[in-house]
Amino acid sequence: MEKNYSNYDLDNLDVQILSILMEDASIPYTEIAKKLIVSGGTIHVRMKKMEELGIIHGSNLIINPQKVGFDITAFLGIYLEKGSQYADAVEQLKQVKEVVELHYCTGQYSMFAKIICKDTAHLRKVLNEDIQGLTGIQRTETIISLEESVKRQITL
Repeated sequence: MEKNYSNYDLDNLDVQILSILMEDASIPYTEIAKKLIVSGGTIHVRMKKMEELGIIHGSNLIINPQKVGFDITAFLGIYLEKGSQYADAVEQLKQVKEVVELHYCTGQYSMFAKIICKDTAHLRKVLNEDIQGLTGIQRTETIISLEESVKRQITL
C-alpha cells in the first residue's frame, strides 16, 4: 500500500542503498549494511519506507529474451480512433503477452509499445491477429530494433 509523503526527500543513505540494489537486487540487506556501516535493521526500515512511498516497486529477475528464443524486438506506434478509447485499448493490450511496455504519449502516436517476438512470423501474427484488430485501434506503425545499445536505470 503506497503512502503519500509529498515532501519526502531521499537522503544520502537512501540513495546509497538504492544504488547498490540497482546494481544487484539479489544482494542481502546484511551485506548492504556492512558496506554502508549501518545495521541490517536500518536497511530494512529504509527499504520498507521506500516501498510504502512507491519509490520501489518490487524487484525483477531479468532474462535475456534472445537466449530463450525471442529474437525480434519491435516498437509499435499505435493510432487510436478516438482518445477516449485509451483505457479500453490499454486493457486489451495488457492481454497480449508480447507487449512488454506500453506508453500513452504525445506527438504522432496515441500510444507507443515495445513488443518482443520469436521471429518475423510471430511478429506478423501478433500485429495482424492480436493487436490491429483490437477495438479502438485505427492503425499501427512498426519499427524493428536491430540492436539494443543502452539499457539502464536512472542514476541517483
